[in-house]
Amino acid sequence: MSHQTADRSDAIVRAGAILFALGAVATLVTFVPLFLDLTRLPTAAYWVCMTMPLGLLVSLVGLLVSARAQKRRAQAAAQ
Repeated sequence: MSHQTADRSDAIVRAGAILFALGAVATLVTFVPLFLDLTRLPTAAYWVCMTMPLGLLVSLVGLLVSARAQKRRAQAAAQ
């Protein structure tokens, strides 16, 4: 069971990292036209930027799942 939980939490953290990276790139892409006085991107492009905090949240949830599983394993080993 612990190996399965570790795999699940690792997958959650990786998915969060991918979402964060996607949001970071989208943020850079959407802010460049504002600084260079180019035409603005559509509003949907700015919504893609919201994947950055979403990715951070998903990664933190994955770390929480991993920490809780590790704590359960430590308590089981102590008993």
